[in-house]
Formats: sequence, C-alpha cells, structure tokens
Amino acid sequence: MKRFFFNILSFTLMLFILASCSGVKTEKVRLAEVTRSVFYTPLYIAISEGFFKEEGLDVELKTTWGGDKTMTALLSNGADIALVGSETSIYVNAQGASDPAINFAQLTQTDGTFLVARKKADNFGWEELKGKTFLGQRKGGMPQMAGEFVLKQKGIDPKNDIDLIQTIDFANIANSFASGTGDYVQLFEPQASIFEKEGIGRIVASFGKESGRIPYTTFMAKQSYLKKNEKTAEKFTRAIYKAQQWVESHSSKEAAQSIQDQFFKDTEPSILESSIERYKQQKSFAHDPILDEEEWNQLQTIMDEAGELPKRTSHHELVNTKIAEKVTKNH
Repeated sequence: MKRFFFNILSFTLMLFILASCSGVKTEKVRLAEVTRSVFYTPLYIAISEGFFKEEGLDVELKTTWGGDKTMTALLSNGADIALVGSETSIYVNAQGASDPAINFAQLTQTDGTFLVARKKADNFGWEELKGKTFLGQRKGGMPQMAGEFVLKQKGIDPKNDIDLIQTIDFANIANSFASGTGDYVQLFEPQASIFEKEGIGRIVASFGKESGRIPYTTFMAKQSYLKKNEKTAEKFTRAIYKAQQWVESHSSKEAAQSIQDQFFKDTEPSILESSIERYKQQKSFAHDPILDEEEWNQLQTIMDEAGELPKRTSHHELVNTKIAEKVTKNH
C-alpha cells in the first residue's frame, strides 16, 4: 500500500514538473483604447477567445476616453500600445516628436459613426440637415473630420449650413443628445441602436458607407518600443489577425456571445448582435492588420479637407507594415 501511494505521489510530482517546464511565460502588454465600442469587436475577440494568451501575452486593457488622453498615456509611458485614430500620430509627429508614434496594425477601415436624427425620417435626404443643430465630435478628431468630409460631398457646408456644436467632451456627447441638445448627432454603435430602441433618435445614415476606406483606428506604439519589443509587437499583431479572421468566419450572434459578458454586459444581446452585423455589412472591420499607402493618403486628404493636416507625411515615415505583412504571410 505504501508503495502504491509512493507511486501516485511520484507520478503527480512528475506531471507538475512537466507542466512547469512546458508552461508558456506570459508577457504583460498595457493597451489603451480610445473608447469602448462595438466598433472594436476584433480586439475584444482576441481577448475573449484567448488569442493573446495563445501568443503568451497578458494584455491589460484600459479605456482612456479620447484621442488626446490616449496619446498622452502612450507618450508618457502609461501604455505600451494605443488603439486610436491614425491622425493622432500625424499630429504628434508634426510637433517634432523625437520618438514618434508608429502605426503597426490596423483594426478598422471605415468611419464607425452613424447619423442619428431626433425625429423619424421616412425618406431621409442630407439636405434636411441645413439650418439644423448638429452635435458633432471633437474638432480635429477622425469622427468629426470624416463627418465633415461626407457633409461636403453631400453639398453641405459644415461651417455655414448647420449649427455645429463641438464643445462637448467625447464621453458626454450621447448624454447631451439624450437630454435634448441638437437635432442630429454623430454616434458609434451600440449607442446609436440603443437610442433607436429607447425612442430617443433614429439612425438615418452611415458615415462609414459614405466616407470610403480609411485607416480609422490602428494600433500604434512609440518607435523606441517597437525597436526593443519587435517580437512582442509581432505576437500582438498575430493575435489581432487571428481575431480578424475569426470575425470573418463567425456569425454576428457568435461574436456578440463571445464579447457580451466581459465587455458589454449592460447591452442587450439583440442590440449587440445587430450592431456587429451593421459594421460587418459595411466592411468596417479590417480583414487584415496591414495599413496600405492608399488608405494612408485618403486619411490625409480628409484631414486636409477639414483644415487639420499640419503637413503631408509619407506612409513609410509613420507606418510599419513589415510586422503585419510577416504575420499575414506566415499564418
């Protein structure tokens, strides 16, 4: 009997040693996201489906609510990687940064906002905005610039044809509209669909469909970080690519179920599913993490139209595609 228990103990000890030797050492990555939105579904899938863990990464996600705050977190070493609009890297570079923010993986490829009207419109026409109060996004931010770009394409002068409000903090825009400010508002999902359900407003148009492909939200890191942690960035990008492929091959319902509890526990499952489906239908989620030069140039065209482009910046100066190309080629 003693020999039996000794054998059991030895076997258990051996399993423990083998497990310890074969265990993957995890590496912590601090990630700051500009907002919490269904628009970033592939990121949340990378976490909920364990793709980061498969790469040996422990991703600590925090929401920093706004492009300026997100970039401050990145530049002050409060975050290793930032998920934010590509335009912020151009602004930082124009200020003469010695350690610029480099875009290395793309997450979304269209604008993610929708035009929500306070009153129901059966046959909406963009000319209906003229003379109305429009609750827009932060001046110089990608949502606002893409929004203005679309308005101009539709024959509307943002400065003269509408009463444009841009003084409200990003995190409070939805609450301001709900409390009665503005005839129209520019919102991300799932907030736009929630307002529809609550009868606060109606989605009448998509800025994503109208503005075309742009590197709307990307993962970026300081140049020094990428040089020192290229393998980490590669693992991170591989996990994102796995998630992008997962979103492509799974239904919106499956995606909603995957991210619901951890990221959107207060959002109704049906709204979460329909919001993801809306983004999938208009191809907002990038199919791979490569930020190409055509998209980069379109981004700067939109910035220029808005009067916010400090100077033209070449693709190779602020975009690193080597990591994403390696990941997509070998996967």
